[in-house]
Amino acid sequence: MQHFKNLKELMSYFSDEKTCLDYLELQLWNGKPVCPHCGSERVYRLADGKQFKCGNKKTCDKKFNVLTKTMYENTKLPLSVWFGAVYILTAHKKGISSYQLGRDLGVTQKTAWFVLHRVREMVKVSNDITLDDCVQADETYVKGKAKNRHKSKRKLMAEGKLPESAGIVFGLVNERAVMRVVPNAQKPTLEAVINKVVPNKETVMVTDGFTAYIGLEDMYKGHIIINHAQDEYKVGQYHTNTVEGLFSILKRGIYGIYHHVSAKHLQRYCEEFAHRYNSRKINDAARFTLTIQQSRGRLKYDDLIKKV
Repeated sequence: MQHFKNLKELMSYFSDEKTCLDYLELQLWNGKPVCPHCGSERVYRLADGKQFKCGNKKTCDKKFNVLTKTMYENTKLPLSVWFGAVYILTAHKKGISSYQLGRDLGVTQKTAWFVLHRVREMVKVSNDITLDDCVQADETYVKGKAKNRHKSKRKLMAEGKLPESAGIVFGLVNERAVMRVVPNAQKPTLEAVINKVVPNKETVMVTDGFTAYIGLEDMYKGHIIINHAQDEYKVGQYHTNTVEGLFSILKRGIYGIYHHVSAKHLQRYCEEFAHRYNSRKINDAARFTLTIQQSRGRLKYDDLIKKV
């Protein structure tokens, strides 16, 4: 396994396309090609060395390569550029803007923007992820006018009456983090997310005193309330510092690096920051490899920019 101490070493190693393709085959297939169309392991390499053909002649018999049905399919960029983007985005704690990435990799801002969103698509937390044991939960308001982030506007946030440009992020954290953009912070909305992400009723939930969390004590083994309104920040061993710290990093990245994030794409940025949090205990090289292994799937430009 190739290890990289920094971006310079990575770009030097992936200086030619064949090296990149070989590395991708190793990470996605573990060296054993699999047909992306039907899943058959009966495949053979064609004479050009890059293409494969499925041996399942009755139901498939299609040609493919390691890029098929991945984020790199039909790309006009060298894989070395893609790999550089993956390394930079996942290694930078607060992310990197498309303008800066474009300058660093020698591509246009538009291309860098598209590449970054495709990497965010790669690392998104599965909808099937579950948390248990002891889970901190909190919600935060991202974007919109500064006056609407004041405590006096929390009632409006809970009722979903904030400006359309606003975004409400609901976070749940233990050893791993899940962040979901929600339309409002009303009790039914937050409880629906909690029930899906925390199905184990033996879990201890830790929240602040927000009214939407009232009743969690009837659903779970325990519900610890940290009453910030009374300057309470810890109850025994319990606190909400971890989820609040995660939100702090998210906001510093959005306000300091990206400056503007539309409500449409806010979830993608949440996925980016959650991925770095969830892989915080491994080094940049290992995080790069982990991300490359998640390259399957497509995100077309037309789908990315279409109105929702």
